[in-house]
Parts: sequence; C-alpha cells; structure tokens
Amino acid sequence: MVARRSMDMQRLDEDDSSSSAKNEKVGLKRDVGLISGIALIIGTMIGSGIFISPKGMIEGCGSVGLTLILWCLCGLLTTMGALSYAELGTMIPESGGEHAYLMYTFNKVRKNKKPIYKLMNTQGSKSFARVPAFLYDWVALFIIRPTMYAIMAMALGTYAVKPFYPDCPPPDIAVKLVTAVAMCTIAFINSVSVKAATMVQNITTFTKLIALAIISVGGIIMIFKGNTEYLSEGFEGTRNDPQKVAIAFYNGLWAFDGWNSLNFITEELKNPTRNLPRAIMIGIPLTTLCYVLANVGYLAVMSKEEIMISHAVAVTWGERMLGVMSWMIPCFVVASTFGSANGCLFSSGRLCFSAGRDGHFPRILSFLQFDRNTPMPAVMFTLIISLCLIIPGDLSSLIDFFSFASWLFYGITTASLLILRVIEPKTPRPYKVPLPVPIIVLLASIYLVIAPIIQNPGIQFVYAVLFILSGLIIYIPFIYMGIHFKFMDKITIVLQKLLRVAPTDKAR
Repeated sequence: MVARRSMDMQRLDEDDSSSSAKNEKVGLKRDVGLISGIALIIGTMIGSGIFISPKGMIEGCGSVGLTLILWCLCGLLTTMGALSYAELGTMIPESGGEHAYLMYTFNKVRKNKKPIYKLMNTQGSKSFARVPAFLYDWVALFIIRPTMYAIMAMALGTYAVKPFYPDCPPPDIAVKLVTAVAMCTIAFINSVSVKAATMVQNITTFTKLIALAIISVGGIIMIFKGNTEYLSEGFEGTRNDPQKVAIAFYNGLWAFDGWNSLNFITEELKNPTRNLPRAIMIGIPLTTLCYVLANVGYLAVMSKEEIMISHAVAVTWGERMLGVMSWMIPCFVVASTFGSANGCLFSSGRLCFSAGRDGHFPRILSFLQFDRNTPMPAVMFTLIISLCLIIPGDLSSLIDFFSFASWLFYGITTASLLILRVIEPKTPRPYKVPLPVPIIVLLASIYLVIAPIIQNPGIQFVYAVLFILSGLIIYIPFIYMGIHFKFMDKITIVLQKLLRVAPTDKAR
C-alpha cells in the first residue's frame, strides 16, 4: 500500500528520541584526532597496488624518468583535489563527503536568498535540487564504494591464500571464502567500536609505512653501493603514445584513490576546521613520497623489464634483498590491504549514513547502535552489496566504470566549490584554497572523464551513463513526490529492535 510518510513513523522517532535522551542523545562522537585522520587518508590510499603491480605505470610511460614524474603529478593532482575538498569540508562540516557538498550547493542555487542548509527528511522535496547528490549516492553506494571495498578485500584474500599454493594459482573458492571472512571481520570491528576501527587503521598504516620504508631504504643502500644501472637509464624508452601515457596516469590515480576519505567522517573529526586541512597536507604528500621512494627502491634492484613481467613486484624484490626474511613482504601486503579495506568501509558507512539521514535511502541506514554510537545498519548495507560483488569474482569490468564515475563526481563537486565562491562569497571559510587549484582539478576531471571515451569508445560508457541516470527512476517517485510504503515502517521497527539502533542527533 502506498501512502505519504505516516504519523506512526513520526511517533516512533519521537519515542526513540525521548527514550534515548534520558541518559544521552544518540549521535556521532568526535573520536577521530589528527593522527587517526592522517592514518585514515594514508591507510586507505596505500593498498596492495604499490606492492603488487606498479608495473602499470612503467608499461605506459616506457621510461624510469617519466614514471617517477607521473607518480609526482598524480600526487600533486590528488593533493589539489583534497585541498579543494578541505575548503568544502570546513565550510560545510558534515559527514558524507560529496553527498553533503552537493546537497548544500544545489539547494543554495535553488534558493539563493536565505541559508537553507539543513537535514531534509521531509515528505517529498518537490525539487530537483537534490538530483546531483542523489545520483552520487545511487552510484557510490551501489557501485563505487562496494567495488572499492571488494577489490581491496579480494587482494587480501589472494595474498593470504597464495603461500599455500606456491606452484599454481590459488583456487577461486578459497580466495573468495577468505575474502568474505575478512570483509565480515572488518564490518564487525566497524560495528562494534569507532575507536577499535581507528586503532586498526593506525596499526595497519604504521605497518605499511614500515614495509615501504624497508623497500626504500634497501634501494637507497643499493644506490650507495653503486647499483644505479637501472635508474641511470633516465628517459630512455619514453613512449610517444599519449593514450598509453594517459592509461599510466589512470593507473597512478587508482593508487591514490581514497584521498577524500576524511571528508566522509567530518562529524567524527576533532576540530575539523583545523585538523581536516592539516591531515590532508600531511597525509597525501607523505603517501606521494612513499610511492616515489618505493619505486626508486624497486628500480635500484630490478630492471624495468623485470618489473613488468613480475606478478608481485614487492615479493620479487624481497626474494632478492631479504633472503630468508622475504616472507615478511606477503605479510605486509595482507596487513596493508586489511587496513585499506577497513578505511574504505569506515568512510563508506558514513556516506550511507548521511544518505539515509537526508532521506535519499531508507532512514534505518541513518540510525546508530545506541550502545556504541556506530552506524551499524549502514556498515551492514555496504557489506552486503560488497559480498554480492565478489560472487562472480571478476571485478575488472567494474574498474573502468569506477574511474569514470568517480572523476565525474569529483569534477561536479569541485565545480560546486566554484559555484559557492560566486553565490556565497561572504560565507566564512576557515580554510580557503587558492582559486587556480579547483580550476585545475575541474579541468583535469573533465579530461579524465572524456579522454577514455575519445581514445577507446565502448558500450561500457553508455551502460555507465544509463546506470547513473537510472537513479531518476527512484528519485522522482520516492524523493521528489515523497511516496512511501507503509510496510517500510514495520521493517524499520523490526530492524531497530533487532540491531538496537535509534535515530540520530548531530555530532557534538
């Protein structure tokens, strides 16, 4: 039966709110400090890629010199993108990242006379101002974030199982089972405690930095010993094919993805107006430095041809440099991917939480576990979608869509910063990025969206656009018109009792 949002649901919210308020209001707590924020950024970005397959960059560039330059350029672009997001995050201190910024901006465009930034769990918005934010939620929560989580977890599963099958590829069923167990374990940690999740992130980030330090220092030692044969090649062999260089650039940006993770948890960040820009300005340059030094470490020991044929570059490096201690490298890779997956789920849960709180997804997703103040329903939702994605096992078809959709919305969000500079020039901005920075990011985003279509036009891009636009089929009846099924209220009540969750207040 179809009806408007019922009074019963409103009374349910009032009862839950009043009962939880007897002791303490339910809401996100500011438990994430500067160090944990830096760890989230670094830990989410540094996954398995730098240990397993930096060869994609060398294959596309053709030379050592251009490869190192491209790593630096990728770091520079993501730093500029993150600083643009820092301005938005300090101006709009809400969790949800792009969701919050698009909601704010396009509502301001619609009504440019009075501040209207507020949570809107109303009976129909009667406006298309929410469309950009909703389409982002639609794509991010069903494809982008679950795919990212599944890819990281699959890498973990593969490396965890591989030592038991040294002479052949590990069976898919074993990899998928280990992957599923790891995904459920991470979801459990994130459902139990925010502090436990951040502690895991801090520990795994420290572990992966140690691994990269070992590779970097080992390479530097070899350089001091005179092993500069491969590095001295410089720009020899540089490719003149712009398409291959562009593909290498894509590979590099994939290694940096996760640079916006901290913007998803702004409401849980201590002193966000200070710590958000600081964490970005420390975390991303440090990651860039680690990537460049790790590549120097590889190239001090291995030729570019050896790197390109190696299935796991760090393992090959470890076998040559560490001898009997080479077993440490696979352990570091597993810890690294575990931390990346943890950071991905941590931030994805907050996006899902924000989308539910603003009425774009079922409201149960915005409820918190009132004993622990964790977004358990949102975490479980992301987990379920991700588990479904690992069943077929082949995620390669989603990676192109991932990059295309990600940079499309990065560009739209950066454009929203420029729009706000025009329509709200006097609004306080605790951190303000220089104007050329978001302009460069916007132009780069346009290129990264259009270039693959021009260079390699394919039906997959049509499917991507159709999937994005298919969100309107949900938006028009359920958001614009406010249609609500009464049975959803009963499902919400059952889930509230089962999960012990309640409606939320803003972070304090």
